[in-house]
Amino acid sequence: MQRLLDFWRRSLTLRIVSINVSLSLIAVLIIGGYMSVSIGSSLFEQRRDEVVVETQLASVAAEDHFVQAVSGTTTSADMETIRENALAASRGVISNVSDTYWSLARTDGQPDEPLAMGDIQSQGFDGTLITEELRASVSGDRGTPYYQSVSVTAADGETSPGLIVGSTVEVPRSGSYELYVVATLDDAQDTLATVQLVMLIGGLAIVLLIGGVSWLVVRMVVGPVRATTAVSAKLAGGELDERVRVQGDDDLATLGKNFNKMADSLQQQIEDLEKLSTIQQRFVSDVSHELRTPLTTIGLAGSVIYEERESFSPSAKRSAELLNAQVDRFEAMLADLLELSRFDAGAATLETEPTSLVQLAQISIEAVEPLAEERGSELVLTATGGHFEAQVDPRRIRRILQNLLGNAIDHGEGHEIEVIVDSNQNAAGIAVRDHGVGMNPDDAEHVFDRFYRADPSRHRRTGGTGLGLAISRDDARLHGGTLDVWSVKGEGSMFRLTLPRESGLPVIPPIRFPDEGGAL
Repeated sequence: MQRLLDFWRRSLTLRIVSINVSLSLIAVLIIGGYMSVSIGSSLFEQRRDEVVVETQLASVAAEDHFVQAVSGTTTSADMETIRENALAASRGVISNVSDTYWSLARTDGQPDEPLAMGDIQSQGFDGTLITEELRASVSGDRGTPYYQSVSVTAADGETSPGLIVGSTVEVPRSGSYELYVVATLDDAQDTLATVQLVMLIGGLAIVLLIGGVSWLVVRMVVGPVRATTAVSAKLAGGELDERVRVQGDDDLATLGKNFNKMADSLQQQIEDLEKLSTIQQRFVSDVSHELRTPLTTIGLAGSVIYEERESFSPSAKRSAELLNAQVDRFEAMLADLLELSRFDAGAATLETEPTSLVQLAQISIEAVEPLAEERGSELVLTATGGHFEAQVDPRRIRRILQNLLGNAIDHGEGHEIEVIVDSNQNAAGIAVRDHGVGMNPDDAEHVFDRFYRADPSRHRRTGGTGLGLAISRDDARLHGGTLDVWSVKGEGSMFRLTLPRESGLPVIPPIRFPDEGGAL
């Protein structure tokens, strides 16, 4: 069932054809139902009027025969013959005698007459069809026929719709009689069934025709759209030379032409950006390498001056200390730029070795502990499931931890900083959680961008070039892992490094963020 639903969501052709066929089927059913009811009602009314008229004519024919045949010399024995002839005359005006049953009954409540006759009915006539209401109407309004719809049971037990019509017959010297005629509606029912079958076959043919036409029309529209979709997928995959084949001058052809123009424009812009990026990367790499030699010379000279600072005047001593600190910072920035140029050039490599992540975290904590104490933050290591060796590059992982711990100390506002090491069957994770100022969603979204600083006005003690987190994420990706962040303004931040335990395993974080029910 789920596969069918997925196919329904993916296939535009199926949805359009199904909707058109369904709406057409509903329309055919509504129109066919209305026509069937109208035709059935018309056939019933026609047959009803026919039976009522024939019954009235039959009663008139019977009454005329009784009037002509009965005289003053007529005896009771003669009445039997006269009645048979009168009934024969009445049957002569009925068009379909085989499907008609009749009954002649004397009206109740009359005084005895010398030539009174007994009740008589044809074979197969069901006397229970004559209801008290019908008898009261017929006897109460002589000369006017009355009818009721009934269900007629044939000799074989099958039932069919029918009508019973009653009318009065006045017999001289015998009294008033009621003539009842029962006529089946089988012929009208058969006609209606034939009409319904024709409408059903015609309706199904129309629905199938609409479905076929819809499929052809949708194919004409969806075909070019699918071709455009395939080309767009190739463009997204990097095949920038792919274009849509355009035929004709209709709206779809215009769409294809505009798509190709857009692809040409995007290809040109991407190529220009690639050239600009290559020039930028080469510039950064060349400048970084060119700066190493003069920076080394400045560093050596600065170190000599720094070693002799005690013999300088106070102002010169302070200048020597500032010079030494800025040279160290310049060297760190230059190292970051060189590292970024390696990542951009695809030259960054891993030097993995079996490493205990818990020990690596402990070493990183000890390196920044004096700075944390100076800021009033306590570093707490929690290793619930990280006591194992993983194949990682310890230098790069240590650099990631140094960046994360430095950020936590700078923004932790003197609160406790948690370092969590955990693992599961697929991955190992290290998280650094502070309870400081935190970040708003926009800062958290861009915190890994190069040269981005969430709060440039804050005083930092651990760098501040804006490259540390960008390099850290590249280091994580180089390992096949991830580095992501959770942060809430006023509640602090949590950076989570997740590394695969083995190459090829899915990276499922063993440490959850606070809004995922993880560590707080």
